[in-house]
Amino acid sequence: MYAYLKALHITFIVTWFAGLFYIVRLFIYNTEANEKGEPEKSILQKQFAIMIKRLWFGITWPSAILTAILGPVLLFHPDIQWYRSLENESGQWLLIKLAFVAGLYVYHLSLHSIYKQEMRGVFKYTSQQLRIWNEVATIFLIFIVMLATVKQSISFVWGLVGLVGFIIILMSAIRIYKVLRNK
Repeated sequence: MYAYLKALHITFIVTWFAGLFYIVRLFIYNTEANEKGEPEKSILQKQFAIMIKRLWFGITWPSAILTAILGPVLLFHPDIQWYRSLENESGQWLLIKLAFVAGLYVYHLSLHSIYKQEMRGVFKYTSQQLRIWNEVATIFLIFIVMLATVKQSISFVWGLVGLVGFIIILMSAIRIYKVLRNK
């Protein structure tokens, strides 16, 4: 039974991340449509509103909820009992992973705030700011997967160096893309 629950958990994580990545792209397109003239603006924003709502409430939220349900089920499952590893040093990777997961839910809620704003026609962020915000999910994804697969063999110092290095590379790539897009 544990293997089936784990497979479902991974499936919902994948669909959740797919929703997180795509929703911000739709926010970007919707923001850029807001800068266009009529009737193009109204047509595009009407279509984006439909797409955003269906993705957000049809895929992203349900996947986040099912991930949140299945995570603790696996953590406390009697066959594996992951929670017991939290008591010793070898379980520190799990605590760090859970901290990243908590951060991911905060990120998800920030996207919900943007969702509500855009549905009211409020565009607080530029498309460039949203592009940068879109990469936050990438950072969470990489480090949650690293912690889940490498586990206790990951060095805290090298993990931190890797995180900072990856963020620098990611932000540089966004800046280069902006320069190329503006040419």
